[in-house]
Amino acid sequence: MRTLDSTTSLRIAVQKSGRLTDKTLTLLEGIGLKFDDYKRSLLVKCLNFDVELLLIRDDDIPEYVEDGVCDLGFVGANVVAEDEADVTIIRGLNYGVCRLSLAAPKEDKLKSAADFAGKRIATSYPGITKRYFDSKNINVDIVTLSGSVEIAPRLEIADAICDLVSTGGTLKANGLEEVINIFDSETQLVKTNKPLSPGKENLIERILQRIEGYQKAAKSKYILMNAPQEAVSKIKEILPSLKSPTVMPLADNGMVAIHAVVPLSTFWDVMEQLKAAGATGIVMLPIESMIA
Repeated sequence: MRTLDSTTSLRIAVQKSGRLTDKTLTLLEGIGLKFDDYKRSLLVKCLNFDVELLLIRDDDIPEYVEDGVCDLGFVGANVVAEDEADVTIIRGLNYGVCRLSLAAPKEDKLKSAADFAGKRIATSYPGITKRYFDSKNINVDIVTLSGSVEIAPRLEIADAICDLVSTGGTLKANGLEEVINIFDSETQLVKTNKPLSPGKENLIERILQRIEGYQKAAKSKYILMNAPQEAVSKIKEILPSLKSPTVMPLADNGMVAIHAVVPLSTFWDVMEQLKAAGATGIVMLPIESMIA
């Protein structure tokens, strides 16, 4: 195991348990970082990189990064915005996607922000909620709850709620209707604004490069196909390749093999076009990572 140097090693805050934990750890493992016993310890050293993870409550991550206790943090944008944390948002990570929405009982038929005027709104995000209504000059009574926000109207604690929504299933189960989305959230990688050593800055750049390659690979596939030589020009026009495809001659006269990296989102749309252009034996393979 590596010995950590406080001037170069990074401390990264990660949610100990919750909706972001598994995907964050999968991302870190996907970029080549190896950890032991991260489920049984709060401070976990990386076996092959100058990094250690601090596993804490998600609500505490912005503060730990802001204070410089941790250099980086993986945390929901909703938590960063609620705390108005003094951190640098490096990038969104496209997972843990959800929204903070106003919701009310269906029978109340609230349709606009103005309809919430004078209402009691239960939420675990009083800061974001208040700023939203303040921006519209609408007075509401905010009731701060730490959990089980969706049952507040049934308990007559509040008239409506402002809570995180993914699928909307929890709202429907409690007789609530989503009215207005006031904030879009995803997992973010955030960085402390405290001064960092050149060694730490270098490690951050290396990690960002790995994340970029890992996430780009997740959205791309490597495809191989055979085609007649005369079809190459047409196939190049069809392929939404990141770069010009590789074309190699085959043993059969007049036949070539074509290799390319394409966005997964477009592959199925162009496959029939490739076949019509003369491509055969089309194979799609996963990519673990990509470095531009």
